[in-house]
Amino acid sequence: MQLKISGKAYIFGDNIDTDQIYPGRYLELTAKADIASHCMEGARPGFAREVKKGDIIVAGKNFGCGSSREHAAITLKEAGVSAVVAESFARIFFRNAINLGLPVITCKKIHDNVKEGEILEIDLSTGQIKNQNTGETYRGEGLSEFVLSILENGGIKPLFKERYGN
Repeated sequence: MQLKISGKAYIFGDNIDTDQIYPGRYLELTAKADIASHCMEGARPGFAREVKKGDIIVAGKNFGCGSSREHAAITLKEAGVSAVVAESFARIFFRNAINLGLPVITCKKIHDNVKEGEILEIDLSTGQIKNQNTGETYRGEGLSEFVLSILENGGIKPLFKERYGN
């Protein structure tokens, strides 16, 4: 896995809950591509058609609050979102994202400093975020070696399979 991620920023506000990330009315879907087609539909209809592989979501406080279901992290990953940077995360969403192999970085004031469409470069190990458009850098919280090993393996299940077999 690359320790540096670069992509276009999509801006969302505070308290983006799991129903906005993946509306509960689609819970019966099981194919990952079908799930991804509804990504962020509750917050921004049409996002799933706009987002490109490698893009980054930037949000305010409490991203991923609400339900504990994993669908929220699955839809972001399957839609191609390479990372989510937010001022804070709901704890269970943060854990689900890491366990499913989706990088999430906490960075204070990121929402106030990045504009839609700007290109960000994130160093996952240090938490440093560079805005390629303005040249500004922001200090986020880097991820531990263990978390990076989970992400490197594509999630906690693949990591355990690699280390301990089936």
